[in-house]
Amino acid sequence: MADRLYIFDTTLRDGEQVPGCQLNTVEKIQVAKQLEQLGVDVIEAGFPISSPGDFNSVIEISKAVTWPTICALTRAVEKDIDCAAEALQYAKHKRIHTGIGTSPSHIKYKFNSTPEEIIERAVAAVKYAKKYVEDVEFYAEDAGRTDNEYLARVIEAVTKAGATVCNIPDTTGFRVPNEYQEKIQYLYEHVDAFAAGKSILSTHCHNDLGMATANTVAGVLGGARQVEVTINGIGERAGNTSLEEVAMIFKLHPEYNIETNINTQKIYPTSRMVSSLMNMPVQPNKAIVGKNAFAHSSGIHQDGVLKNSQTYEIMDPKEVGIEEASIVLTARSGRAALKHRLHINGVEVEGEKLDKLYQEFLVLADKKKEVTDDDILVLAGADRSEANAIKLDFLQVCTGLDKNAKCVASLGLDISGQKFEACSTGNGPVDAAIKALKKIILKEMTLKEFTIQAISKGSDDLGKVHMQVEYDGHVYYGFGADTDVVKASCEAYIDAINKFKN
Repeated sequence: MADRLYIFDTTLRDGEQVPGCQLNTVEKIQVAKQLEQLGVDVIEAGFPISSPGDFNSVIEISKAVTWPTICALTRAVEKDIDCAAEALQYAKHKRIHTGIGTSPSHIKYKFNSTPEEIIERAVAAVKYAKKYVEDVEFYAEDAGRTDNEYLARVIEAVTKAGATVCNIPDTTGFRVPNEYQEKIQYLYEHVDAFAAGKSILSTHCHNDLGMATANTVAGVLGGARQVEVTINGIGERAGNTSLEEVAMIFKLHPEYNIETNINTQKIYPTSRMVSSLMNMPVQPNKAIVGKNAFAHSSGIHQDGVLKNSQTYEIMDPKEVGIEEASIVLTARSGRAALKHRLHINGVEVEGEKLDKLYQEFLVLADKKKEVTDDDILVLAGADRSEANAIKLDFLQVCTGLDKNAKCVASLGLDISGQKFEACSTGNGPVDAAIKALKKIILKEMTLKEFTIQAISKGSDDLGKVHMQVEYDGHVYYGFGADTDVVKASCEAYIDAINKFKN
């Protein structure tokens, strides 16, 4: 039978300490409910004594969440613990997380104290918290730089005082995996409560040297059965251990005989929610949830993945909530990738036609970082507008060289078989054409973004236009391509309108 690994999520406490990423109470409740769906066991909802906002958030999250344990952080100070207990009054399952620094630098410089006094304060805090809740977690801050023998004395004392979980933070991210594993293993072997099942060891690793996940996994292999993590690995400085990385490591390595309660298909939606609410983009090459995590641009890799995904993918994207792997078209892509993307877009090419198209594709790919579906459809001569209800019937534009002359556009639309015409003036040919179009399409819409690109060089350039049009609170993307950029602009605007939700 597999050992159960408890997932303690501190996105709303440690993760929220990132400058500029603070959430309000409503947003915290959103995240907490999503974490509940994800399957986390413990949600560290805040540090109640730190601010009225944190206090209120712990109260409201306690009301909103049903089955996970709600945890509140404190220092080893009675008023902190009183405050945490009050904030947790509505929690169905509650935990107070109290602790104190144990490293020589913390003892000497932070507390101006002695090792013996620190043990006394730690024991007193745990005993005081036990008056309010049965589930008390103790953290030995900067345990990573604490001597193992002294750390074991502290942990032995707090477990005897009733600590149900003992958190061993590598607060500064200083340890390397074998050192951290040895530390956890030393505690497991020298503190009676762990082998007896009266308390469990917890990891809490920071990423200052890029080893948070590696240290966490090493800690679990050393005997820890709770991991303290955040979504997307957010947190102070370089961040914390990523929940998604730990969850998938143990899912993909059954030989470790460790299982979690995480519904991995909820990982990607949860990542997107946290990233959006905290205005903190996920780095493209981030493991599991980065936009490039399942993207393949090398021709050799693409060919292998198209034949069998397991050649270059160790997990199915659907396992983490991503619909499919991404075949990214670049100058390094091969014919198989180009043919695959065209097939997805409804265009079938074989033999000489594919060879010719591939050479044109390589010329374009050398000019762009990434070739989009629209690019290859233009190259393939595909017309995606045939099924649209609104089509451009004709466009005529008159311009003058004189600075006082106005541009005039006459435009005709075919809307589901009915013909409409309009005429308008404007500051330029595109402006005049779009104003004429708006006289026919009587909707309140706003042009948000307008980009023109040339696909090839020469007097007969194929102009490509991308637009973003806002309508009824939604933004719609439109695309048009033509040797006449004015016509391409109208086609792009019409393409966006055809996507409007009525």
